[in-house]
Amino acid sequence: MAIPLRKTDEIEKLRTAGQAVAKTLHYLQQNVKSGMTLLEVDKMGEDFLQSLGARPSFKGLYGFPNAICTSLNEVIIHGIPSDTVLKEGDILGIDIGSEIDGWYGDAAITMPIGQISKEDEALIACSKDALYYAIGIIKEGMRFKELSKAIENFIRARGYVPLIRFCGHGIGRKPHCEPEIPNYLETPNVKAGPKIKNGMVFCLEPMICQKDQEPVILDNDWDVVSKDGLRTSHYEHTVAVINGKAVILTEVN
Repeated sequence: MAIPLRKTDEIEKLRTAGQAVAKTLHYLQQNVKSGMTLLEVDKMGEDFLQSLGARPSFKGLYGFPNAICTSLNEVIIHGIPSDTVLKEGDILGIDIGSEIDGWYGDAAITMPIGQISKEDEALIACSKDALYYAIGIIKEGMRFKELSKAIENFIRARGYVPLIRFCGHGIGRKPHCEPEIPNYLETPNVKAGPKIKNGMVFCLEPMICQKDQEPVILDNDWDVVSKDGLRTSHYEHTVAVINGKAVILTEVN
């Protein structure tokens, strides 16, 4: 399947959807605190997203029951909001999708709840730094496999491992489309597969495990944890390739 090349006006529509996500994530970073439940975080995020004129695109997507993925501590992605109460020292992954006028945005952060350990600070820094490193090295003509390998090398150099079997993805008129962008190299040849071109729009999302890359899906059929049962972290941005470089669409302007 061909990877769509977006026109300037289409990228601006994707930026509009992305800005709604960025502003909602920023709002939650400023307001989520210990003592709140994950369902309260979900409601707060959904209400704010809708106040910006966006539809929470995760709600009902593939059967997901809520507006926001709230992935707590050991949960790396797809956490379903619950009555669990946040406490000091937790780390919380928040992943948000939006839709405005048929165009989609998607981004994620992992945030501390109050004071957290140095180990958890380093864990969160790895996913965030890996994301910005990857965005910074993107250039037209680079292969996606080269990008995946570079992300994997960065994560491993920090002493962590990337989650397998989940990946970044294209985005546009659908929340998920081609290409798939793993945070690791699946095949030995980095010079195979599609090249990055101007006009492509996609989501990069490093998912960091401490020891074991193997995912385990919990009994609710959504929450994903590492097989080692240790804490994890996740960061994501939507980017567009413009004039040969990646431009972030999900940062607050």
